[in-house]
Amino acid sequence: MLYSYIVKKEIRKTFDHVNNHRWDEAVKAVAPHVYHRVSGAHALGGERHDKKAMRRWFERLGRVLPNLHLTVNKIWVKGWPWHTTVFVQWDGAASLLHGDASYTNRGLHVFTLRWGRVHALEEFQDSQAAARGLAAQAAAGLKEAAAEPIVS
Repeated sequence: MLYSYIVKKEIRKTFDHVNNHRWDEAVKAVAPHVYHRVSGAHALGGERHDKKAMRRWFERLGRVLPNLHLTVNKIWVKGWPWHTTVFVQWDGAASLLHGDASYTNRGLHVFTLRWGRVHALEEFQDSQAAARGLAAQAAAGLKEAAAEPIVS
């Protein structure tokens, strides 16, 4: 189906924007009042309810895991343009500051789209792996990696 193809292409572009720290492009299709949730009790966890807070979250992601690379493995698109659910299974990897360890994680993003706009994004991942990676970054001197989550 053509619609599914277009959605998959746009989702892949969004992940590319995140990998390359193009935050304005990454949030371009996000609705002003979005629901964004990341599992875990760490600097990247919590819930945001507006586009500005979500952009601040992306900026923090780029600072605390500056060389994070997300690889999209599979995308499933369900629904029609007025209400679409997109599932994205991914692997993430980054080198940590202290140099003797790397960060890996695997997760699933669940997007809710309405007419091409992101109205909700829930990120399910190994929250313990995320917390360990952020703790290692904080121990290496990156204090923001131990900060309270950005919430709105």
